Amino acid sequence: MYFRRSLAAATLMLVTGALFAAAPEDATIRAALVKAVPDIKIDSIQPSPIKGLYEVMVGSEIMYVTADGRYYVDGRIVDLNKREDLTEPRLNGVRKRLLDGLGESQMVIFDPPGETKHTITVFTDIDCGYCRKLHSQIADYGKEGIRVRYVFFPRAGKGSPAYKEAISVWCAGDAAARRTALTDAKAGKPIAEKTCDNPVDAEMALGEKLGVRGTPAIVTETGEMIGGYVEPTRLAAKLAGDAAGAPAR
Repeated sequence: MYFRRSLAAATLMLVTGALFAAAPEDATIRAALVKAVPDIKIDSIQPSPIKGLYEVMVGSEIMYVTADGRYYVDGRIVDLNKREDLTEPRLNGVRKRLLDGLGESQMVIFDPPGETKHTITVFTDIDCGYCRKLHSQIADYGKEGIRVRYVFFPRAGKGSPAYKEAISVWCAGDAAARRTALTDAKAGKPIAEKTCDNPVDAEMALGEKLGVRGTPAIVTETGEMIGGYVEPTRLAAKLAGDAAGAPAR
């Protein structure tokens, strides 16, 4: 990731000592990080569950820095007594917030025929084999009450066939026409090549920000990211378990 690569290039030496000792901790930490990585964009600084260690949010990345701005900790905080990962819920919240910022008007959505029990957001590449497998079972996800929101993430990048197909799907017409075009494209059927104002570049950028490395990448309604295809009944069980506050078995 960009931020971690930048820190590595700076040999992770944030500062040689405390900065602005009389200033609040967040100012000290901010100054230390800006000194190490001048173009860093810090979203928030707040105390972590560990005294003297602060959580710094950079996009969808979390890092931990000591109050004096000297030490950077790369990793997660886990409560061994409760056997609970305290970092993951914070990351989930960031993913959810960023997706909410994109908005459903920028997505291709498949609603279940009956009650919606869960909503997932899927970063998809039209030409990806497992993405096609997932979509071939869209009716089965619907039977489980799972609402599927697609955003585009053509892995080959701008200008690739999958990128052009994504734009053509989006420009196919209204919401129903987009759903039909996406289904046809994922089935390997030719679709009319079209261009128009579209969210594909913004969705690719969002996927990069969220750390998407492959497709399909599923983000649950709580913001948890699941890498790869999950068959409908298993995914429904997991989502039901998450909603109940316990892992599905």
